[in-house]
Amino acid sequence: MDEELRTLTERSRAEAGGSPAHARLAVTEDRDELAEVLTGPGQPLWARELAAFRLGLAGDRRSFEALVLLLNHRDPPRCASAAYALARLGDPRTSRAAAALATNELRVAYALHPVRLLTALRAPEAVPALITTLRRRLHPHDPYRRVALACVEGLGELGDPRARPVLDAALAHPALAEAAVRALGRLPKE
Repeated sequence: MDEELRTLTERSRAEAGGSPAHARLAVTEDRDELAEVLTGPGQPLWARELAAFRLGLAGDRRSFEALVLLLNHRDPPRCASAAYALARLGDPRTSRAAAALATNELRVAYALHPVRLLTALRAPEAVPALITTLRRRLHPHDPYRRVALACVEGLGELGDPRARPVLDAALAHPALAEAAVRALGRLPKE
């Protein structure tokens, strides 16, 4: 079993409180049954998350909307699971959705996983979104240092020279300076 699926299955089993529906959702191979959980009324969050995750790993695009909603959830383990499934889904809408979530200043507290997903996807939207998000995090006393650090690391991994000015600016921030030096070292020489 995939490690991420095992982790989600264990977490959702605890949330399900011994529900027989959990055992069925964890093992069924019937994609229509899983998709029904996503659209059926009154389904608990754990069930929707498990169904969306399993459909996403299977490449079933019916999971896309549910996974994007979970990517923007206040619970970090749900965001991490959604990002993992979205990275494997293969839906062309994923990078645009992740970029929109990463750059939404009203939801910046939940931008860590969208930023990491953008880096993993290496899509055309990734570099502009990470630059925008990092630039906004470079004011004094910004409380979202983990998001800023993920942007710095992502920009270094992506290695796009357009990131040089914002990474140079990140050097002035002690919490980001070391990562910015590494990221700048990964960019092509001018």
